[in-house]
Amino acid sequence: MTGSLTVVGLGPGNPDQMTPEARIAVAAAEDFFGYFPYVDRLDLRPDQRRHASDNREELARARAALELAAKGGKVCVVSGGDPGVFAMAAAVCEAIDEGPAEWRDIDLSIVPGLTAMLAVAAKAGAPLGHDFCAISLSNNLKPWEIIEKRLIAAAEAGFVMAFYNPISKARPHQLGDAFAILRRHLPGTVPVIFGRAAGRPDEAIRIVPLSEAESGMADMATCVIVGSAETRIIEREGKRPIVYSPRYFKGGTGEAGA
Repeated sequence: MTGSLTVVGLGPGNPDQMTPEARIAVAAAEDFFGYFPYVDRLDLRPDQRRHASDNREELARARAALELAAKGGKVCVVSGGDPGVFAMAAAVCEAIDEGPAEWRDIDLSIVPGLTAMLAVAAKAGAPLGHDFCAISLSNNLKPWEIIEKRLIAAAEAGFVMAFYNPISKARPHQLGDAFAILRRHLPGTVPVIFGRAAGRPDEAIRIVPLSEAESGMADMATCVIVGSAETRIIEREGKRPIVYSPRYFKGGTGEAGA
């Protein structure tokens, strides 16, 4: 009997930001696969089993989950944030694409979650109010030259950018390199938002101009949002400034969706 596999996004870490759909999916599953800190967020029953692994074992984790589901298990693969944004949903799909035919018969569901850039944006104001993109600065799965091209293209096209995986011990320089590239294509006054652990007790939100942005302001728990030339800052006495990107583009019609 073929079982089921559900890929669930747990949100950025605040239990209140986990969706009701995700809670229902967790309650229905029997076996849970995921990165150690994400699996540890779950309050599992005695009849539910954990299969935690290291962060760089995504494909192996996906295959193990699919193997158990193919035997009839009710399996859940958990991700932080949204599982489809630089996370486990793509790894599961890759494993199915490359795996045995029977894996395609598994009942697959992907449950969305609140991703880090949305949590950080909400804390800062509305920096994603106009066109934006998300870029992973990790070169584990793609060459740095491609990242450079995408940074330049996004800056020249006027996109607000959200950076995932901005820095690690193996690549401490890449965020600084990204800022150096962007300074050649964007005004130094463009706001940069460093959002660490948004929504959690150790949350830290910092807003600086691009000219002052440094790699040491981030770690792997940080999502970085770089504004466009259109992004604005509203200063407030005694309060964090509001950062937002207007819904309209200068020279446009002023029409925008709700």
